[in-house]
Parts: sequence; C-alpha cells; structure tokens
Amino acid sequence: MKQEVQLYSLFTDFDISLFKAGKHYRIYEKLGSHIIEVNGVIGTYFAVWAPSAKEVSVIGDFNYWTEHEHKLSVRWDSSGIWEGFIPGVGKGSRYKYKITSCIDNIKTEKADPYARKCEHPPATASIVWEDDYPWKDRRWLNSRKNKNTLDQPISVYEVHLASWKRKWEENRSLSYIEMADELVNYVKEMGYTHVEFMPVMEYPYDPSWGYQVTGYFAPTSRFGTPDEFKFLVDAFHRKNIAVIMDWVPSHFPEDDHGLGRFDGSHLYEHPDRRKGYHPDWKSLIFNYGRNEVRSFLISNAIFWLDQYHIDGLRVDAVASMIYLDYSREEGEWEPNIFGGNENLEAISFLKDLNMEVYQSYEGVQTIAEESTAYSGVSKPIYLGGLGFGMKWMMGWMHDTLEYFKKDSIYRQYHQNEISFSLTYAFSENFTLPLSHDEVVYGKNSLLGRMPGDEWQRFANLRLMYGYMYSHPGNNLLFMGGEIGQYNEWNYNSSLDWSLLEYPIHKGLNTLVIDLNKVYKKYPALYEKQFSPEGFEWISYDDSQNSVLCYLRKGKEEKDDLIIICNFTPTVLNDYRIGVPKPGKLKEILNTDNSKYEGSGVKNKPLNIENQAFHGKDYSAVITVPPLASVFFSIE
Repeated sequence: MKQEVQLYSLFTDFDISLFKAGKHYRIYEKLGSHIIEVNGVIGTYFAVWAPSAKEVSVIGDFNYWTEHEHKLSVRWDSSGIWEGFIPGVGKGSRYKYKITSCIDNIKTEKADPYARKCEHPPATASIVWEDDYPWKDRRWLNSRKNKNTLDQPISVYEVHLASWKRKWEENRSLSYIEMADELVNYVKEMGYTHVEFMPVMEYPYDPSWGYQVTGYFAPTSRFGTPDEFKFLVDAFHRKNIAVIMDWVPSHFPEDDHGLGRFDGSHLYEHPDRRKGYHPDWKSLIFNYGRNEVRSFLISNAIFWLDQYHIDGLRVDAVASMIYLDYSREEGEWEPNIFGGNENLEAISFLKDLNMEVYQSYEGVQTIAEESTAYSGVSKPIYLGGLGFGMKWMMGWMHDTLEYFKKDSIYRQYHQNEISFSLTYAFSENFTLPLSHDEVVYGKNSLLGRMPGDEWQRFANLRLMYGYMYSHPGNNLLFMGGEIGQYNEWNYNSSLDWSLLEYPIHKGLNTLVIDLNKVYKKYPALYEKQFSPEGFEWISYDDSQNSVLCYLRKGKEEKDDLIIICNFTPTVLNDYRIGVPKPGKLKEILNTDNSKYEGSGVKNKPLNIENQAFHGKDYSAVITVPPLASVFFSIE
C-alpha cells in the first residue's frame, strides 16, 4: 500500500532565521533524513535545501526509484527548504532527491548533502541511518582539555586508512573494526599522542585520497558503518590518543550526485567561476558569502566534534580559500572591494568557524594547512588573527628537505637554510609536517631523498627526525616514514611492513619510538614549544663543520636540554660547546646509537667546566657523532 508523504517539520522559526543568517551550527539536526515517530507511526522525515526547485521528490528502494511517488512540500517562509514525513521508511533505506529546477526545468538526482551514511562507491545513493553507538570514552573527554593543549606533547601519526595495511589474501583494506585493534595498538606502541586521518568523509574517487568529498556528514562506507567508525575513534580514546581528521571546506567535486548545481542553480558553489572553480583540482569552490552555505560548513565541522568525538580538525588548503588570486593568472581573478587579493568572505567564514569550535568544545584544536606567509593564521581573532590553534610549517618542511638532499660535503655552504626557520618559528603556533604530500608525484620517499650510501641515508633520516623533534613546535610524520619506506607512497597499496625484518629499518622504527618517549618525558621539548622563551641558540654559525647547537627550555630551568646536530659523516672529537650552568651533561638520546644501527659513537656523563664559551659562563667538551642529533640533559 502506498504511503503518502505527510506534512511535518522539525524546524522552528528560530531554526530558519539562524539558517538564513548563516549562524545555525547544528543544522544537521534538522536537514537530512531523520527516523522519527509521528502519530504513533515510525518513518523518516526528509528535509533538503533547494530554493531554485519547483518540485522535489524522494526516490529510493522503497518506491522503485520512481519520481513523483513521494513529493516533498516547500516551506512557506522563503527558506527554500523542502520537507515531509514518509511512514514506514527506516534505517538502511537507500534514497536520493529528484529535483526539478525552475531554471529551464533542469532535473537532477542528488545524494543528500546531510546524509549520515552513503552507499559503497561506485554506488552513490544516500542511506537512512540512525546511530546508537554506546560511547566509552567519557574519561578521555573529561581529561582532554588538559592533554590536547598547546603546552602538552603533540606528536602526530598521519594515516591514509585505505593503504596503511591491507589484507592481501582478500585484496582489501582493513575494516574500521580491524583498525581498532591493529592500527590503535601500533600507534600506541609507537608512542604517538595523536593520530591524523586523511579525509574519511565519503568520496567517490580513490585516487583523490578523500580530498574530493561528496558525503560531508558520512564516514566512508569503504571500511564499515558509521557506528564502526565511532568504535575506532573510541578505541583510540581509550588508549589516550587524540584523533584529528582532515576536513576539506575549500572545494568539492562536480560529480553528478554531489553538491554541484544542486537544484539547477549554483547553490553551494560561487556562481562566478573566478571564485567558484579551482583550476588545479578541477573542482568547485564553496560560496563563503552565502549564509546557508556557511551554516552547512560550520555545522559539518561541529558534527564531527559532536557526533564522532573528534579532537581536532586539520583544515585543508586554507591558502586557496583566503586568496582570490590563488593559482590564477592576471585577469583570472577580481580584487575585493578594497582592491586587495584577500577573499574577505572566506576569511570571515574561517573566523566564525574557529570561534564556534573553541567556544563549544573545550580541548579541541583546529590546524591550518596554509602555505603562505599570511599573518596571524594561528593568532586569536581578537588580535586580528584567523583563530586557528596551529598551522603547518610548510617553509620548514621545504627548506629541511632541500637541505638534507644535498651531499654533506656541500652543506657547509647552506648553513643558513637549515637554521633559517628559527627566524620565524614563533610567528605562528607551528606543526612541523613531513606529510603525505612529500612522498608522492616523483618526489621520492623520505629515505629516497637522503644522499650517500645506505648507511648514510638511514643516518641522515635519523638525524632529520632528531632535528624535527627538537625543533620548536610539534611534529607530524606520515605513515611509512617510521619504517624507512624505499618506495613512494601508493594510495592503492599497503606499506611494506616486511622491511621491519631488516635491522636497519627496525632501528629507524625503534628511534621513532624513543623520540616519542623523550618528547613526552622532557617538558623542555613541549611546554614552551610555541614561545621564543623555549629556545636559545648556543651556536648556529659553525658552517665549516655543519653543526647546530641549541637549548630547549621548559618552565623550570632544571628541565633545560642541549641539542647538537652534526650534518656531516665526520666524527667531531673534543668539540667544545657553551653550557648555561654547572653540573654534568648526560646523553638522553643519540640518533647514532648502535641500537638504531648507528655507528655507536657516544658520550659518557661529562663534567661541565668553569670556562666561558659561546657566550655562556660554562662549557663542556663532547664527542659529536656522525650524521646525528644528540640530546643532553644538564644534571
């Protein structure tokens, strides 16, 4: 028997006013599909924003995908929202919206922008869903404000879920449930404080790595159900590991079932191609000046924090959002009302986003992937900043990798390249990323970029990691970097875990474990990681030996550490360094240690001498291992 669509609404007048003002940051509670009971009958309420539509029908497996069978009604309040209740439709039902536009009678079949679950690609329908996952992470959420803050250790393991590890016998990736065992335990054993997922929102095209999103409110069905993804997040939390997600508000694909030309009009994308189309990624750009789009995007960010207990959002491609001339030639962009190249609407949107996140969720962080020198990305909004908690330090990443690929004999001529980052290290709250972008498209793996024979390549990589962990800021390493992958990352293939059977790869892996231990154990490495008070040069100008030496400082003087990095394969004997106070120097980590397959050059506890050097009142004579970074405590 045919079930007619019944008039029903979840909206109040206040909901509508907030939505139209761009201030409804929980609009996912109203739009989309929701299983409810009306007059004692269970069914699904559907609501979709389509202001240019003259007819909207819900088509699905419950009506043989027939148009006109279940027509929605448009609201009277000029909101452009179509809605209705269909009795008997329940969890698991597949559906789309069939939209007839006022514009030339264009017909579109669209997935629900607010769907909580999507079909497994290449299928594209939305799925009615209702979550009932029993969270077990209350202890984590209650303590998060003390752990996920800027004066605590933040060491991030970046993961592409489809290719971290695969079940080759079944030719598939791990499921969310399997990851909750294998991935969670691995991240815990490695000592990371945070895991970062490359985009998990539903996406149609595997080679996009998830950065072309079509289902903003649905975790990809490739690895399981929404509840199973919650189980994965919960498993990390129960191991005291924070979860960061990549979030992509910068662009979206033109797939027929997606957001593009949703109701026959430029609804979500900016109508001016100079602002609404991204030439690099062949994708559409959100209209940040349209209030309903702002409600959609900020609600989406809040949704993952609210419904999935996510601890941080790494916001992708911020530079492409804030600059009107990003990747455009002269004549391909239009200045703003003040004649500048800033996208004022996008900047306003990002400020609203960060203000809402930090006001609503204590202990959550937002991180900007922003590749320019735009000022104040991670500064408070009241000081004129964008309000992000942190920003990726792309300049450090570029300069460091360029420096390390040079043969050590030439590094003496490039000393300023490896020390330059400290001239601006405290201009933002920086995360030092060695991310997925650095091991694709012919750039080679991190190990493959290192010069010299095999021993030197591994020594260089260990040195670079020691330098990264001791540099001001926190750090991020993409999966595979910790085992010394020979090959570039392949989104369609597993990491080469068999490498850990070889001592030199196992040694590198052990070093990363120890770096995480030392980073978390010694407050000097994190308490003032974003403050110039947490760093002091001892020597940055020994270009002849290609050596850097510096202090990392905690809140208490007793916690100070001395770091020395030797960027050549030459052992430096009787090397004197300045020390700020008397006592003994004790090695707490040495990347040349034999347990990492280094050469084993090390220092026993050393007496600090009452002899001024490097502008310090005291000094010590040490042995500097080859291609190594050494961490000393002062005791």
